[in-house]
Amino acid sequence: MGQFLQFVFLGLSTGAVYAVLASSLVGVYAATGIINFAQGAMGLWAVYAVAALRTDGSLVLPIGTIPLGSADDPTPMGLAVVIGVGSAVVWAILAHYLVFRPLRHAPVLAQVVASVGLMLFLQALVQLRFDTENLLALATLPDRTFEFAGAVVNVSDVILAGIAIAIAVIFWAYFRLTTLGVATRAGSEDELAARLVGYSPDRLAAVVWVLTGAATGLIVILAAFTIGLSVTSYTFFVIPALAVALLGRLTSFGIACGAGLLLGSFQAVITWLTTKDWWPEWAQAGLGEALPFVVIVVALFVFGGRIPSRGSLGEVKMPAVRIPRIRPIPTIVVLAAVIAAILLTSGTWRFGVVTSVILSLIALSLVLLTGYLGQISLASMAFAGTAGFALSKLTVNWNVPFPFSILLAALIATGLGILVGIPALRIRGAQLAVVTLAAAIAIQSFVFNNPEITAYEGNIIVDPTLFGLDLGVRDGTNLVTVRFALMVLLVVAIATLVVMRIMAGSTGRAFLAVRSNERAAASVGINVASTKLLGFALSAFLAGIGGCLIGYSRGQLSAGSFTVVVGLTLLAMTYVGGITSVSGAFLAGVIGPLGVGYVFLNQTLDLGEYYEIIAAGGLLLMAVLNPVGVSGAVTELVDRLRSEHRSDHPPSTTTIVTPSNSEAGANA
Repeated sequence: MGQFLQFVFLGLSTGAVYAVLASSLVGVYAATGIINFAQGAMGLWAVYAVAALRTDGSLVLPIGTIPLGSADDPTPMGLAVVIGVGSAVVWAILAHYLVFRPLRHAPVLAQVVASVGLMLFLQALVQLRFDTENLLALATLPDRTFEFAGAVVNVSDVILAGIAIAIAVIFWAYFRLTTLGVATRAGSEDELAARLVGYSPDRLAAVVWVLTGAATGLIVILAAFTIGLSVTSYTFFVIPALAVALLGRLTSFGIACGAGLLLGSFQAVITWLTTKDWWPEWAQAGLGEALPFVVIVVALFVFGGRIPSRGSLGEVKMPAVRIPRIRPIPTIVVLAAVIAAILLTSGTWRFGVVTSVILSLIALSLVLLTGYLGQISLASMAFAGTAGFALSKLTVNWNVPFPFSILLAALIATGLGILVGIPALRIRGAQLAVVTLAAAIAIQSFVFNNPEITAYEGNIIVDPTLFGLDLGVRDGTNLVTVRFALMVLLVVAIATLVVMRIMAGSTGRAFLAVRSNERAAASVGINVASTKLLGFALSAFLAGIGGCLIGYSRGQLSAGSFTVVVGLTLLAMTYVGGITSVSGAFLAGVIGPLGVGYVFLNQTLDLGEYYEIIAAGGLLLMAVLNPVGVSGAVTELVDRLRSEHRSDHPPSTTTIVTPSNSEAGANA
């Protein structure tokens, strides 16, 4: 019993972080209607800023550094904490005015990808500006213990829990007992009414951003000594925080806080249980990280229909969709250009070309599911990784030959995609994005990083052969063979053409109808549930094929090939290219991770370390300024020029012009 209680108390420090992040998410949602995926990343900057100040007195800024001390005389703890909390507040204010305020009336998709982009931007900026490998968090709270019922309890853990509860009480009091808080709640239900009585929703929201930024910065700074410093951990603490916030329907600070503390303690108890002899070996890794996904799914299925949405002043539209058409000449030109790139390059450059081709297929899976069907998915790399690791077992353990190995592995990913898509039958929008992101993290932690599940002879993948022809990626010192590159191009080209036919046919029209209005689609005989699951299945199958090709290109897989960050970065590139168009997927492949754009940035400009921050920054700019992406912007420009040309040169005979299906936009 004493050991059990000891781990319960040990989990309070992490639980306190969950609780405060959850309370902050509830506050931001009440003020803006936005689910802020970057809430943990805002605290990430604060905790590393304090660590740098306490190590050598350096005040690290996004650009430049101000010395406030030295290694022998670092910044005093009190001043360092104040500066750290202030930095979190500054990031929160910048996020409000530069990112989320312009997107107040934008589609949910734009808000989600902007939030994800901000998360990636802050994480990349921290890795770029701080010495993350060598910085350590120093104690800020009393380092004492006491005994309780046979358990040795850290005083700091109890203090952190108390601070989390106090912050939740402060937030509750602000929204319930103050004039500004009540006005913020009223504005969330009827923004126009709030404006008519003299309140600015923007200023009310700014106050909430300041409060939540300060609370987030404070709790992570105080908990860092116990939890330790980790860029990835603090960034994705938002997932368990979202889990407990959703338990409170994104309205209850009390439930969010209490559930956060309980979740942290429960994860610590699971860690303790995994040390027992009777605990199964397959469940010793990643189970605690997968738990928030279960909590989120249950919470959304129970409360999803009753989570309040923010009132708005007008109808929000999704980016317009252009129906793809297979044109022989452009298709041949594109294929010829890729073949020329393969034949004229070698080594790293050819590897970049092949990687771009593969990534374009995974990006196409996002275009199909998110841009075409309107289901926001952040789990594309989880599907790709599932197929990749399945391919390893199929080729090594069961000797399944190519191409049947790819098809079977992709079908396994398809089954997982359908399972992840089941919550879409009940929820949609940002809540579905939460589910898919939580699923991606759960799969990464419990499957990819679990040696009992994925580790099989080092996850080696047998080279593909067809009719005795070796299609392996390497031949001696040759990094990528021409045969392998052409095989990848052929597989991706066939898959792309098939998907384009589907998108242009009756299935594609059903997808667009569901994207536009689910009730209207159902009224004309479309089975909405089946259509959604079909979308998830097709998307996962495409991503699975891409994951298999990544596996063949590596020869041996690791979890690092399919991390959540890589998946989110590819989503960013797809949105930059154009989330609603096939050409946008091609552009995403070119500028995707380890693709041609990355090789150019790294090899030619020697700026590879800036790739992630450039990708995230590009996503933020596109989400705020140009939601249709580069491909959509080019298409709009061409259409405008053609329209101006026709107006300058009117036809000699009268013609009847009807709207083209390819020009029809779909509303959210």
